[in-house]
Amino acid sequence: MRTARTLTTVVLAAAGLLGPVGPALADSPAPSPSASDGDTAGPTEAGTSFRTATAVKPDQPATADASTGDYLYWVLPVDAGQRATVKAKVTLPPAAGRHGAATWRLDVYDGLRRRQACTYGAPSRTAAQDAGSVELSCTLRTVRGWAEPWSNDPLPGSYYVRLTVVDLPQEDLGQPVHAEVVAGTADQGGAHAVDGALAAPLVPGAGAATPQEESSGSPSPRPAAASAEPDGGWSSGWWSDRWIWTAAGGALAALAGIAGYRVTRGSGRPSRVPPGA
Repeated sequence: MRTARTLTTVVLAAAGLLGPVGPALADSPAPSPSASDGDTAGPTEAGTSFRTATAVKPDQPATADASTGDYLYWVLPVDAGQRATVKAKVTLPPAAGRHGAATWRLDVYDGLRRRQACTYGAPSRTAAQDAGSVELSCTLRTVRGWAEPWSNDPLPGSYYVRLTVVDLPQEDLGQPVHAEVVAGTADQGGAHAVDGALAAPLVPGAGAATPQEESSGSPSPRPAAASAEPDGGWSSGWWSDRWIWTAAGGALAALAGIAGYRVTRGSGRPSRVPPGA
């Protein structure tokens, strides 16, 4: 009975330690691109290049009215341990004024302007001539605290979202479209943490003035990426919930050692009394 009670104590302690520790790894669904309210109202225009990209916050919807054929850019911060999901919806011109199908594409680039592959989603779709809109999505890999120089792993810093049409009849260029974009981030927890961190996040434009600015003597406004950072600032990279799991594992090992000792040592009394004792 004592052994059974000891093992029951170990099991209950394990459940109490491990139960509430790790965050759920399931993705938090990104809001619909069309969802907006007074508190989260985002920008109503987009940049036309990496340098003029419009800054948005995670989960903040952004809209833009543009012409078919324009390149639309937004930029948002993504920190280590987060996985970003970008969704876009393009409202197309009336079908009567179009001459054929159009293929739209959603691309995401990191702070080094390396195009990042989508783990899943539909970053490119073709809208039929009679379609009223087209929806795109792209879920990136989890951002790492650091990576080898030869790798293409996503790193913490600014991430650029580019939306444009890549194939359509020539006659349809210049027609008005309405774009809605939202990018959500989900913390993936210590299971995706790595040892080490960058000295600074990859935020282009945050350094010295360009040669053109130095020659003119009047520096131009910094790119939007230079001022975009997560709420609460960038993480230091040393903390993750792996520390909690490590502590919980040490406590469980200690409990298991105590339980094993109690099982193997017996009751402490001899099972038989020697004759004549």
